[in-house]
Order: sequence, then structure tokens, then C-alpha cells
Amino acid sequence: MKKIYVITGSTSGIGKALTEHFALKNTVFAGYRDEKKVSTLPKGVIPFFIDSNKPETIKQAAEFIKSKTDKLDTLINVSGCVVAGAMEHLSVDELRRQFEVNVFAHIDLSQQLLPLLENGKIINISSMSSFGIFPFIGPYGASKRALDIMFNALQLEIKKDIKIISIKPGAIATPLWEKSINENKKSFSTCTEYQKEIKFMVKNAQSNGVKGLPVAKVVQTVAKADAAKTPRPSYTVGFDAKVAELISHLPQGILNQLIKAKLRQRTKANVTV
Repeated sequence: MKKIYVITGSTSGIGKALTEHFALKNTVFAGYRDEKKVSTLPKGVIPFFIDSNKPETIKQAAEFIKSKTDKLDTLINVSGCVVAGAMEHLSVDELRRQFEVNVFAHIDLSQQLLPLLENGKIINISSMSSFGIFPFIGPYGASKRALDIMFNALQLEIKKDIKIISIKPGAIATPLWEKSINENKKSFSTCTEYQKEIKFMVKNAQSNGVKGLPVAKVVQTVAKADAAKTPRPSYTVGFDAKVAELISHLPQGILNQLIKAKLRQRTKANVTV
């Protein structure tokens, strides 16, 4: 049976792949920010503008969707950004931007579309970074953890029959990695005492952008969760994500020692300064 989806971040990476998949047999409202990329959306989708940094556009997007339909089957929150760098140098404004885009915008849109989602689903693209074990991307990991916690609270509280699901991918080969490197060049330049570590992180990100799991793995997991009558609250995608989840349960002190030792080993072995 034909279903109705809302997908944000539809013009690149995971969002684009999900849009292409669900648009084959369903009605898809596809969120975009860059007008130039609208032409890349699959034929038949219903595009809508939304900028996670601008709450007024979120309201306009919700009003547009509600003017076109009185029911949604699934809302998939995909759009996001990565704020990276050393915590001691990152500006608080950048931290606010991280949470505005990755957390508050998704909550805002979801709240406004809840009346249309009775018997439906909200699927959030979280990250293995939400397990909190990766240095120099603390803001990103914290935003994904906050996303999971706040939406789980919504699941516990809400009286409507809505299933809320978190998808936690590991390293997936998408343009997000290269985009994140470019967007964080300024903050990287301030990390003078961490240049070995930053160079390693950049090199690793570039590798993930090419050698990460294919985005189809995320699409398969989302489709599985969407089709399930009683989906699990959380799905990890990829061996690295499963390992991250497992070791995150270690005592924090031991975990910190292991991560710092591993980072020292990796930077010494792989980065020439």
C-alpha cells in the first residue's frame, strides 16, 4: 500500500538514498536547503524548503506539508552537520549551532507534524558517535546522544500511537565526511597543540568517505524498521557501530585510558608531522 513520508536532508548522502528508495512506490515530501540541488531529487517527490538554522522555515515547512496531506506514515529526520575540534577551543556559538541543527530542528519539525503521525513512525538518523567514545567530535556525539534521549522521552510520554526509532550508523561512505572537514577548517587551525591528532582525524574522515559502508546498508535498516509492526527502539548499522556500542559500557575511567592510548598509537603510526 502506498505510504506518505517526510524526509529531511534529501539532496545528499543518507537522506538522498532514502528519498530515492521510498519515492519508488510512495509519496515523499523531500526537504532541501540548497535550491540548486532540487533538480537532483527523484521525479514525483514533493520538495519543500527547510533550513535547520532558521526556525521560521521549519514552521513554514510544516504548514506546507499539512496543507497537502492530513496524514503521514513516517517522518525521517536526517539533516545534520558536524562541529569538530578540541573542546577547549570550540566557541560556544558553534556548540549552539550543533544542537540547533542536529537536535532542536528535528524536535521542532516533529512536534509540528505529530497530529499527522497517528499510527505512524518517527525515524531519526543518529550515529555511533552517540555512544560518546570519540575525541574531537564531542559536539556531534553529544548532539546525537541528546537527540536519542529527548526522543526516547517523547516515546515514554506520548499517548498517540507513534513508534520512535533511532538508527545509529557507523562509518558510511557519504559526502558528509569531506563536507565536515571543509566546514571545520577554522576550528582545526586553532588546535595548534593537537595538530597530530587533528591530521589523523582528517585522514580517517577522508578514508571513511571512500571506504565506509555503502549507504544502501542504512537504507536497508531504515526500510526494515519502517516495515516492522513492532520495531526496536534502536538499530546499529555496521560492525564498527556495534563495537562502539559494546565498549561504551566499560567503566568510564578504563574506557578513557583505552581510547587515549589507541589515539596515541594511531597518530604515531599514521601521521607524519
